[in-house]
Amino acid sequence: MDVYVEAGTKWVFAGALDWPGLCRRGRDEAESLEGLAGHADRYLGVLPGDLVGGFRLDGFEVVERLAGDKTTDWGAPGRIPSHDRRDVGAEEIRRLTHILTACWEAFDSTAASAGELRKGPRGGGRDAAKMTEHVNEADRAYLAKLGAGYRSDEALEPAADLARMREAFVAAVVAAAAGEPPAKMPRSGPAGLWPPAYAVRRSAWHALDHLWEIEDRS
Repeated sequence: MDVYVEAGTKWVFAGALDWPGLCRRGRDEAESLEGLAGHADRYLGVLPGDLVGGFRLDGFEVVERLAGDKTTDWGAPGRIPSHDRRDVGAEEIRRLTHILTACWEAFDSTAASAGELRKGPRGGGRDAAKMTEHVNEADRAYLAKLGAGYRSDEALEPAADLARMREAFVAAVVAAAAGEPPAKMPRSGPAGLWPPAYAVRRSAWHALDHLWEIEDRS
C-alpha cells in the first residue's frame, strides 16, 4: 500500500494515498506506520461494501515524505501530498466522495449512540455532542478551501441543514475536479485553495479520527 509520511518536530503522520481517512499519527515514522496497520480493520468496517474487495494491506511503501508544519505539530495533518495535486477524473472523484460519505455516516452513527465518554488524564476531552459540532464546523471551514461556502438555513432542522451542507461539500469537490473556477476565492488567493482529493482526505481523516476517539473513550 502506497503511503506518504508527513513529519513534524512533535508528530509524524502516515496516510494511505488511495484510501482517504486511513491516516494515523505517532511520535516517529515507525509509530505512525504501526498505527496505520493497527487501524486497517477498523477502516474496513467503515469502507463502503462495494470497495472492500479492492482493499489490500500486505505492507507499506513510503512513496513521499513531506516536512511538517505548525499544523502537523498541533496534531493534524497539514501538508498536501503530490498524489492529491494530480488531475482526478470523474470516476475517481465518485469513488473518493463515496468513501467520504461513508466516513461521515459512520461518525454520525457512532456519535449519536455514544454514552458518557471517559475523560483524559487531566479530566479534559470533548463529549460526543461537542465532537459532532466540532467535526461539522470544520467541514464548513474546509468548504472555503474549495472556493465554496455554506450558510445555514435557520428554517431547517439541524439534520437537514447538515445534509445540505454536505451536499454542498461534495458538489464543490466535483466542481473543482472538473476544473470549474471557484465561486469564492480564499483571502490567501489561489494558493489557499485545496485540491479536491485533499479536501476529501482531510475531511475523511477528521471524521474517522474522532469516530475512533469516541470508540476508544467509550
